[in-house]
Amino acid sequence: MIQAHHIHFLALPLSLRMVYTMTLLVLGLGYLFAMIHIFDSHAGRDGDASLSVQDLMIAYSGSESDTRLESALKGPMQSMLPAEEANQIIAWVRSGAEQAAFDKDIASIVESRCITCHNGSNPHIPNLKEFSEVSKLVEKDTGMDIFTLVRVSHIHLFGITFIFFITSVIYTHSHVRPLWFKCIVIVVPFLTIIFDILSWYLTKLWTPFAWVVLISGAFMGLSFAIQAATSLYQMWLYKLPADLEASGGKLPHM
Repeated sequence: MIQAHHIHFLALPLSLRMVYTMTLLVLGLGYLFAMIHIFDSHAGRDGDASLSVQDLMIAYSGSESDTRLESALKGPMQSMLPAEEANQIIAWVRSGAEQAAFDKDIASIVESRCITCHNGSNPHIPNLKEFSEVSKLVEKDTGMDIFTLVRVSHIHLFGITFIFFITSVIYTHSHVRPLWFKCIVIVVPFLTIIFDILSWYLTKLWTPFAWVVLISGAFMGLSFAIQAATSLYQMWLYKLPADLEASGGKLPHM
């Protein structure tokens, strides 16, 4: 039987280690911005500024008390207009959402704050140019619709898989013992991608699945941190054990 070997970072050319380093740094920055985007999109839906399981339940399954418009103003759109204007729109919704009141008090806010994006040019976001379109949002919030979830799912499945393919290939050059821990760190993020995406749909059916979304995201982030930190440390600050140094940096069985 042929014994498999893998080469440690310190046995790789300096230029390749520099490629790996810069790749991890850029991906890490991208991951940070992705987390900021997730927080900005979901936090505050339950009335609290922090990100909670309740926020995820509302995002995917909808709100028991709010309309689609109210949920948007409390969630992904909360930074798009001042709080007093958002509260004015919410008050209009709760007072009956009449067209006369809309024309008098709300239309100017929508025109100045929303129409730049919600002008009908993007089929994936609501068109707010007419009252008839705005009135469609004054309905019970049922969370993300299936077609939106499908559209976002395939983007995440392809994109995140490529990210962890890259980081995992880099991480295989590290010397980590026990070997089973190294394998777990490689496998876990791919499993959490699947659990995370499936739980979006399942949360619509049974809201406690939002916990799976949260836990999957946490393990995904932890795996990324371990892979990136271990790889960067062993590329530049690590000293090979004597047996590995004698073998030219060959890592057995991985």
